[in-house]
Amino acid sequence: MERVVQFTGPRQVEVATVEPVPLPPGHLRVRTLYSGISAGTELTAYRGTNPYLTRTWDAEARLFRDGGPGIAYPVVGWGYSEVGEVLEVSPEIAGAPGVPAPGTVVWGIWGHRSEAVVAAERLTGHALPSGLAPLAGAFARVGAIAYNAVLAADIHVGEDVAIFGQGVIGLLTTRLAQLNGARVTAVDALETRLTKAVEYGAARTLNARTDAVAERIRESTGGRGADAAIEISGSYQALHEALRAVTVAGRVVASGFYQGDGVGLRLGDEFHHNRVQLVSSQIGGVPPQLVGRWSVERLQQGFLGLVAEGLIDVKSLVSHVVPVADAAEAYVLLDERPADALQVVLEF
Repeated sequence: MERVVQFTGPRQVEVATVEPVPLPPGHLRVRTLYSGISAGTELTAYRGTNPYLTRTWDAEARLFRDGGPGIAYPVVGWGYSEVGEVLEVSPEIAGAPGVPAPGTVVWGIWGHRSEAVVAAERLTGHALPSGLAPLAGAFARVGAIAYNAVLAADIHVGEDVAIFGQGVIGLLTTRLAQLNGARVTAVDALETRLTKAVEYGAARTLNARTDAVAERIRESTGGRGADAAIEISGSYQALHEALRAVTVAGRVVASGFYQGDGVGLRLGDEFHHNRVQLVSSQIGGVPPQLVGRWSVERLQQGFLGLVAEGLIDVKSLVSHVVPVADAAEAYVLLDERPADALQVVLEF
């Protein structure tokens, strides 16, 4: 029997057992080693705030439609940060170029389940780089989200960049922005995360609860403001402060997953008067100006390459490795005690 994590209702988690499925042509069977929990997107399904639970996404029209949910409880096998070992390869593709052989450790997206049947094309080129511990593979997708936001910010060497939110993805964004030549101001409401941000390359930190963030950023840049800001926490208040913090015609990248109405976001204020450029960054695609050279696949592979080169540390971001049987406790931790956790990983 296989095990799969599912949400049976808001803040209700269970680990169900399911029968293994036959291996169809063109597919691989993967045994999961680790699966990272997203403290952003995934918690929206756990809490019941995800828009797919109340509306339907019309992929052709690119619109959410009222009238019914796109997904319903139980939400089965949520998750997008998996790493595992190939157990079985469909015979007709065994040995084909790029198809991982049995025993290969691969990374990808197949959800919080002990085994998965995955189409071969989704795992082509997904062998874990040599020398990396399997746990690092769980960061391919979250790292790509951070990478995408930094590319969207169009950072130049020597520019001042403010990054709002210093959870796992925010810390990776701080490190990537610093590698890209930015002087980073890291903003968060938790001092433990701000301390970590310094380790990841932040030149200065500001506490969103106690500091006048936009004012301090303008003071530190000679009154000009940051050249760019990346908001990655999903807070409308943080997004508004990011808009306040940038220079005239500065750029703000909104990379968080915002829920509900935009309470605290006032677009008639600094956004309007300073002609701020507001850009959405979402991992379904890359910045339009980079489509010819970049892809989501390149983001993921490129990020793991930086980890393999020793330029980014992901190991120290793992605060908890939790047996899958205790998955419910892992979600309670992230939901109720975020200051006590960074990356929480399920172990199978």
